[in-house]
Amino acid sequence: MSSKILQYKNKKKRGINMYEVFADLHVHIGRSENGKPIKITAARSLNFANIAKECAERKGIQIVGIIDCASPYVIEDIENFLKTGEAYEIKDGGIIYKDKVCIILGSETETSEIGRNGKKGSAHNLCYFPHLKDIKAYSEEMKNHIKNITLSTQRSDLSGYELIDIVEKYNGILIPAHIFTPFKSYYGNCTDRLKDIFKEKYDKVFAVELGLSSDTYLADMISELGEKTFLTNSDAHSLPKIAREYNKIQMEDISFKELVKALKNEDGRKIISNYGLDPKLGKYHRTYCDACNSTIQTKEPVEVCPYCGSNKVTFGVFDRIELIKDKENSKSPEFRPKYIYQTPLGFVPGLGNKTIDKLLNNFGTEMNILHKLSFDDIEAVVGSKLAKIIDESRKGKLLIEAGGGGNYGKVSTKTLDC
Repeated sequence: MSSKILQYKNKKKRGINMYEVFADLHVHIGRSENGKPIKITAARSLNFANIAKECAERKGIQIVGIIDCASPYVIEDIENFLKTGEAYEIKDGGIIYKDKVCIILGSETETSEIGRNGKKGSAHNLCYFPHLKDIKAYSEEMKNHIKNITLSTQRSDLSGYELIDIVEKYNGILIPAHIFTPFKSYYGNCTDRLKDIFKEKYDKVFAVELGLSSDTYLADMISELGEKTFLTNSDAHSLPKIAREYNKIQMEDISFKELVKALKNEDGRKIISNYGLDPKLGKYHRTYCDACNSTIQTKEPVEVCPYCGSNKVTFGVFDRIELIKDKENSKSPEFRPKYIYQTPLGFVPGLGNKTIDKLLNNFGTEMNILHKLSFDDIEAVVGSKLAKIIDESRKGKLLIEAGGGGNYGKVSTKTLDC
């Protein structure tokens, strides 16, 4: 694969040209090209071709994981997409779009687990495959375990312990998704320890996805995660939500093979940094009372609302980690990259769609605006007031009101210095 794909300053390491790329590995498809439903809760505009175009032209994402590619409707779209000549498969895995973006074919698969206290639980798993033939074969086998293979994240009759063997059978890798969220995750819904799920296969799980409501510092309170690579991804249900969380990765080129090496920290490939929302912006950061619509921010986790006495509460990620942590400090292993709080343009107060479009028209991609531009550059386009808010947001200085119970947190125009 020619390195012309990567238009970034390279780093020399062991005689190899290394590049820094941005990756978002959790993007859904809402509808197929002919309008068939895939992810019911996702936008209709989220189809395979539009995701590729959005990453290349507006977001500046070089690697995108599309995780509904096991649907036969999406497989048909991919086959047609390859016929256009705008994209092609590569030997090392992945589909290259316009020499700008590597698309990783994935499936978010829901497993059935025996949860805490013998109760049934369920968890989402991100399963990635190198080639179209691999995910087609995976789709065929999973028809035996899922009632409706055409729809996204339908529950299978498999456990994570069983699923990982099927994924590896078709040359794939499995990464537990949004591991702390109260619904559809291992720690939130199934177990206190991942090792209890995967047992002797736990070493095959070399990375986990943190989810919008947690971060590195919270996750590193659990010692069994100490050797795992952390990923931050958007879980996008609409085009604008792509890259609300993402990763900067050092690799030689953009491909499935290189991505796997980076996730395993092999041969100089690695995650350089995780860019994510402040966890307080996530929908499930703190426990939420569904009866009185209150976010509960008590010092100790509670299962009964202190305001109205109801037990109809949705347990928060922060509170769940407080219950299951086995470390008193969140000291991270040496290989762990920094977690950088990054507020995407869509979350910045005062920035409407027209202003965001104006910025993108002038500066190309959201990654340029968030990482490369000076205050003066931004001010010249949107004025000093909005430029200051964007700049303070980039520096993580804006105050945040915590989210919970399915409601996102909110960013204030006030700064932490106030």
